[in-house]
Amino acid sequence: IILPLEWFPLNKPSAGDYFHMAYNVITPFLLLKLIERSPKTLPRSMVYVSIIMFVMGASIHLVGDSVNHRLIFSGYQHHLSVRENPIIKNLKPETLIDSFELLYYYDEYLGHSMWYIPFFLILFIYFTGCTFHIPYWARVSLPVLLMKPIAQLLNEYLVTEGQIFILYIFTFFAMMALVMHQKRKGLVLDSNGLFLFYSFIITLVLIAVWVVWLWNDKILRKKYPGVIYIPEPWAFYTLHMNNLH
Repeated sequence: IILPLEWFPLNKPSAGDYFHMAYNVITPFLLLKLIERSPKTLPRSMVYVSIIMFVMGASIHLVGDSVNHRLIFSGYQHHLSVRENPIIKNLKPETLIDSFELLYYYDEYLGHSMWYIPFFLILFIYFTGCTFHIPYWARVSLPVLLMKPIAQLLNEYLVTEGQIFILYIFTFFAMMALVMHQKRKGLVLDSNGLFLFYSFIITLVLIAVWVVWLWNDKILRKKYPGVIYIPEPWAFYTLHMNNLH
């Protein structure tokens, strides 16, 4: 969106795609190192299966996002459903619309599920090991404090754009139940556990602010019906900010 189109033609990967490719390599490695440092872990085979699913889901999402975001240059509007988009309505034969709906399904549903379920599972398993038997004042270093706002903004974007609020909130409830259970035993979280737990709390606050801000948006309400109303940032962009592009 930001860089000149001449640098990355529509039939070639964009700058964001290259960052996403790097993410698909770096993040699984970091998750493996994270789970290795946790006192409590899953069986090795389950860890490997989780990482494999993560890579598959993130890769599916990479392809789907690359195509969907490139369609913006042709007038695609993310705040509308696939069949309601003007450029999709004009496709001939009409069976091509089914192909775009399949692409949307792989990107928004299958890819996100395979990506985020193992991601949150590994985070939760790591969180279960972030306790000490003796309460102490958990010190947080300056670099960690500087990383906290970045982590919270990234979490908020992942939950809203990925439409994974149900998965996120269940993970958070499990973390909260674990903290309350451990507190009864006299156990407290270390600095890593506090960082993760508070990041989830502040992320929930940011999501609430996002929802309240867009609560009366009738167009986004139509795109995201139902009890849980959490608009995607990309849909907000194509609806309210596309003129800035």
